[in-house]
Amino acid sequence: MKAVLLDMDGTLVDSDSAVERAWHRWAAEHAVPVDVLTPILHGNPAATTIRVVRPDLDDTAVAAAAQRNLELQYDDLADVTATPGAARLLRTLDELGVPWAVVTSADRRLATARLHAAGLPVRHLVTVEDTPRGKPDPAPYLAGAALLHADPRDCLVVEDSQPGIDAGRAAGMRVAALRGLPGDLRIRDLDELADTLTA
Repeated sequence: MKAVLLDMDGTLVDSDSAVERAWHRWAAEHAVPVDVLTPILHGNPAATTIRVVRPDLDDTAVAAAAQRNLELQYDDLADVTATPGAARLLRTLDELGVPWAVVTSADRRLATARLHAAGLPVRHLVTVEDTPRGKPDPAPYLAGAALLHADPRDCLVVEDSQPGIDAGRAAGMRVAALRGLPGDLRIRDLDELADTLTA
């Protein structure tokens, strides 16, 4: 392993409540039942989710709806915090000399705001603006590997959602999975991953 690529929401940053609040408000504005939205609102870019729940929208309308969803999240940071072990893991990677990047389905403004709110450094970022396709497509993780000048086969992805895990695997990378999801390495939290890396 020569580089680590980390998802943001749910992996480095606990923003579940903020994400859900934004989607619930968006659903009310766009006449989408919340129960239809709930199973797919985590881990996908907003545009991907919107295309599933509003297949009637053209590309221009999808882009506008996705932007509205992001706008609902930009200033909703009051309960955004770092996940257990996040700060320690990033320090550990720095101490070991392992380059790392955040690969997220958020845009740069939201990613920067959430990482700052969680007290985490903003260094190398791949956002939804950087690739033509989002997770579960491998493009975001391949962009992350390129950003760090790393061979995808030498990268470890850290994820908490199935679309992200699928993206990492499609990129030819090993995956450390949170939340009991299937990965090459299943981890309880980021403290456990830091322990594994230093062992």
